[in-house]
Formats: sequence, structure tokens, C-alpha cells
Amino acid sequence: MTPAPTTLATGPGASARDAATGMVVIGRNEGARLVRCLEACAREGGAVVYVDSGSTDGSPDAARRLGATVVALDMAIPFTAARARNEGFAALMRLHPGTARVQFLDGDCELAAGWLAAANAFLDAHPEIAAVCGRRLERFPEASVYNRLCDIEWNTPVGEALACGGDVLIRSQPLAAAGGYRDDLIAGEEPELCVRLRAAGWKIWRLGHDMTWHDAAMTRWTQWWRRNVRSGHAFAEGAALHGAPPERHFVAQTRRALVWGGALPVVLLAATLAWWPLAALWLVYLLQWLRVALKLRRAGQPIPWTQSAFFLQGRFAEAAGALRFWWGHTTARRSAIIEYK
Repeated sequence: MTPAPTTLATGPGASARDAATGMVVIGRNEGARLVRCLEACAREGGAVVYVDSGSTDGSPDAARRLGATVVALDMAIPFTAARARNEGFAALMRLHPGTARVQFLDGDCELAAGWLAAANAFLDAHPEIAAVCGRRLERFPEASVYNRLCDIEWNTPVGEALACGGDVLIRSQPLAAAGGYRDDLIAGEEPELCVRLRAAGWKIWRLGHDMTWHDAAMTRWTQWWRRNVRSGHAFAEGAALHGAPPERHFVAQTRRALVWGGALPVVLLAATLAWWPLAALWLVYLLQWLRVALKLRRAGQPIPWTQSAFFLQGRFAEAAGALRFWWGHTTARRSAIIEYK
């Protein structure tokens, strides 16, 4: 983790720009998506820091032309999104030490109109809340079933939440006091930060307002698989860090992945090899698909049968990710970042 300064300039010498919300954008080779992201940030009028992780498409120059301060990550150090966010936050606070709040964004996202005004007004009225997020919308949900699944996944309940995602408006003081994001995590760094913020007495909130437009650009099954492997890695590492009571962070998700995607198929395969009529036991996956689909339909989900099928497939990818974490943890080998784009 990379702590940032915690002192905010609040006296007569603090400029209006310092007192405003700053923005930190992270990305690599996002091309037109980054330009769209930074143009939306520029319309808000605050300070913008763009953290680039080795782009070869001219992203740093495009960011400078749009008025952002560019931070180039040292790629000799293993990359994580958490490290990029921490370095962007540190740079923002060095340049504008009075920045009281920071909006984090991924470079493939665009701020929705009115989001910052609504989110800042909410934080003004609720001093006990450290971080607030809104609705992340997929820009092209019709482009693929994978994009559609992402759009559905991001439609989380409004109200007090356990965690936020990569797009979030957060107060600078509690973020700095927490030491920032845990920069050795290759995934799941946002929920992990929220665990520590809540332990310090802060709250996390989800507003019903549109927050960002996201371009997942996920058109292949292999991309979707890698994204789920990354989720499984995040679940297992999160459970290893904060799985003890009362938090039980990601324990249920890890157990679910290891049962349905790991232990159960091994047991069923062994049973089938021992006596082939036991192959009928594989029907438990069909029953699980039906059970989850009916539950999703009752909850009003838009494509419950498809969602259930992909949830079930996803357990195998998540189990692979969890096992990847535990193998690296046991052998003291750091896992490389798992990318799907």
C-alpha cells in the first residue's frame, strides 16, 4: 500500500481547484475509450491525473492534450490496478493537497452526466460515508452475451453496501488513513479496501444515479473465462486476508467455487470411473442450473436461463482462479495479473 498525505488545505490559501473533487484515471491502450473518458472528466473542471501502464497507442500524449497530468508506471515492478490507483492518488495529492475527494475511473469508462454533482451532494449530507458509487452501465450490452452479463452484474442494490468497484467517489482522508489500496492484489482490491474502511467505522453507499458508461469489449468466451478466473483468484485471496469472523470476506464465494467447480466434479468423475451407472449423478448440475434459473426469474432478472448457465460454467473458472492463488501462496510465487482484454 502507498499512503498519501492526509492533511487537507482548508485555509484562505487553498484554491477552489484544490477544494474540488479530483479525478484519477488508470489505463493502458484504451485508445478512443480513454479519449472519451478524459473528455468527460474535462467537462467537470477538476484536476485529472492519468496513470498509464505501458501504453503503445499514444494514450499518454492524448491525455496530455486533454489537460491531464500523466503518471507513467514503472513497468519493471509487477503491475496491478491497485498500484496504479495509489500512484495516481499520491500524484493528485502532491499537486493539489487540498483535494477532499477523488473520483477513480478506469480508462474504458465515461462519467455519466450529473454523477459528480449528485454524489458530492450526497457526501455533503452524510459525513459518515467514506465512498459512494452509482450505476455502472455497459455501453454496448447488445454486442455480446458477455457484455450483457456484465451490465446485469453491475446493477447492484441501492443503499448501504459492503463494497464498491473500480469507479468510485471517495473521501481523500479515510483513503489516505487506510494506506490506500493494497497494491499487491492483482484483483479484488476495491472490496478489500472497503473491508478496512468499514472496520474503521466508515460506511459505503450505492446510489441509484447513473455513474459511468463502460465498454467491456468482451466478445469471446475465452475473455469471459479469464474474467471469472480473475474473480476466483480475488475471492480466495480476499478470504485469506479477511475470512475470519465476523467479516468472512469472500468465504462463501470461495467455498461455492471450490465445491461446484473443483471438488464435486472430481468426486463425480471418480464415481463414474468406478461404476459407470453413477454417471447419472452428473445430473446434479442440470438441477442446479434449473434451481438458480428459477430463482433468478422470480427475482425479475432479464435472462435468467442464460445467466444461470454462465454462473454454473463460471464456477469452474473461479475454482481455477482460487487454486491458482493457493498454489502461488503455498509456493511463495506472486501471481501475474489476469487480463481479459
